[in-house]
Amino acid sequence: MNNILQEYLQIPVFTRGYTTACLLTTLAVQLDIVSPFQLYFHPTLIFKNLQLWRLITNFCFFGTFGFNFFFNMVFNYRYCRMLEENSFRGRTSDFALMFIFGGCFMTLAGLFVNMVFLSQAFTIMIVYVWSRRNPFIRMNFFGLLTFQAPYLPWVLMAFSFLLGNVIIVDAMGIAAGHVYYFLEDVFPRQRNGFRVLRTPQFLKTLFDAPPGQQDPNYQPLPEEERPGGFNWGL
Repeated sequence: MNNILQEYLQIPVFTRGYTTACLLTTLAVQLDIVSPFQLYFHPTLIFKNLQLWRLITNFCFFGTFGFNFFFNMVFNYRYCRMLEENSFRGRTSDFALMFIFGGCFMTLAGLFVNMVFLSQAFTIMIVYVWSRRNPFIRMNFFGLLTFQAPYLPWVLMAFSFLLGNVIIVDAMGIAAGHVYYFLEDVFPRQRNGFRVLRTPQFLKTLFDAPPGQQDPNYQPLPEEERPGGFNWGL
């Protein structure tokens, strides 16, 4: 039991928190503790009836236990962890800002698109940001396709289309990821560019450890478990 707890605590804080929230939400639905109708994104219920929890819960439900849930959770966990351990290492507050930006972007888009759960789109956003920051990693999808990491979100969207899913979900995630990537990684490096997304001080105070301090339970994901060259693009 202690080993399981130790392994759990080694997961970076945001990845740990988000994946745990998704698992607990799905478990609560599976056990009929709550209904999906209490969780989904509905602007009228949110802004008129003040059911504000829906702004969060609609990002935490991938459907009941099954292939779709497993597929999304694996991608969510692995790429969220990879981002937090690499691009955002020591910058948890910036990672929090990315979550907030993505959530706000998709919530605004959700006002104009008929979508009840935004969790899959959020996962695609995470995958997109990771893929653009790791452009030279080669991926292998189901042993059928080999491609560079930046193509991964598009491969996932094509796969979703072949499964008969509505690709607007993936398109929204790609759009959110691209806007974030442009504002954070591209525009500041342009002539006369500047950083648009500035992390508020309260997020830095809340999430960033003081210099020289590190979570004693933290251990990075082993090199052999990191994405690149694995089936499924994992």
